[in-house]
Amino acid sequence: MARRKRGQAISGWINLDKPYDLTSTHAVGRIRRLFDAQKAGHAGTLDPLATGILPIALGEATKTVPFLVDADKSYRFTIAWGRTTATYDREGETIAESDVRPTIAQVQAVLPRFVGEIDQVPPAYSAIKVDGERAYDLARAGETVELASRKVNVFDARVVDAEDPDHVNLEVDCGKGTYVRALVRDIAEALGACGHVSALRRTRVGRFTEQSAVALELLEDLGHKARQSEALLPVETALDDIPVLAVTDEDAFRLKQGRSIVLVPRQVEAVKAGLKPGSRTVSAMSGGSMVALCEMRAGRLEPSRVFNL
Repeated sequence: MARRKRGQAISGWINLDKPYDLTSTHAVGRIRRLFDAQKAGHAGTLDPLATGILPIALGEATKTVPFLVDADKSYRFTIAWGRTTATYDREGETIAESDVRPTIAQVQAVLPRFVGEIDQVPPAYSAIKVDGERAYDLARAGETVELASRKVNVFDARVVDAEDPDHVNLEVDCGKGTYVRALVRDIAEALGACGHVSALRRTRVGRFTEQSAVALELLEDLGHKARQSEALLPVETALDDIPVLAVTDEDAFRLKQGRSIVLVPRQVEAVKAGLKPGSRTVSAMSGGSMVALCEMRAGRLEPSRVFNL
């Protein structure tokens, strides 16, 4: 006899505005308990010292997490001049100091070097695995961590303001895998200065933005009133750049059984018009609910992830 899953079969996304000094894992745990959900996960780790957008998936939405992990992101952050730390944030041990205080104009002048496809060496204090171990665990144990440079995309970088000579505030729009702490390290080095991240906020992950984010305190207040589901977003929220195809009940049944369906020529053309270059992924919907994520091949839809909604 199969063991019954604990919790409720709740599916959807929470656009959480993660508070300061809370790990992403602890945030997921609190949301899961609040909804009594059977399953939960997050799309893109946020450091405990960072605040902002942390999309949390419940139930069947966890099947769409990979699509949001790959989504573009936006950050707002502050560089504090004068001190470089081992972690490149304000909590790290000081490893270098300098009296150099770059001006806004000087920062603006070097930013174009960091826009486009750039080479970036991730910080040693990161979640990247080295021989099966997290880099930050090795670094904390006192081991020397050398990570390979990788290509990342920074679409835009701009200075917002500077409240005093010791700080400057910036915003960036970037692709997956970009580390703000590494960006700050490299900007400071280009300016012959020492600097670290003193404040960091993620303002966007794909279509999840600050405007639609909900604070943990508000969610918990809604939970006390049994109204937390008001903050639940549809499973397909994470799939904003994937074409949607409405299918018949009969085709929906076939897809849920793991069988492919044949598309008529007009459906093929409609889907092709919405596909991103190099992508074959299509979202099949029926009756307003997601049925499956499929791959389009030779005029057929082959289910790759089936949803039970």
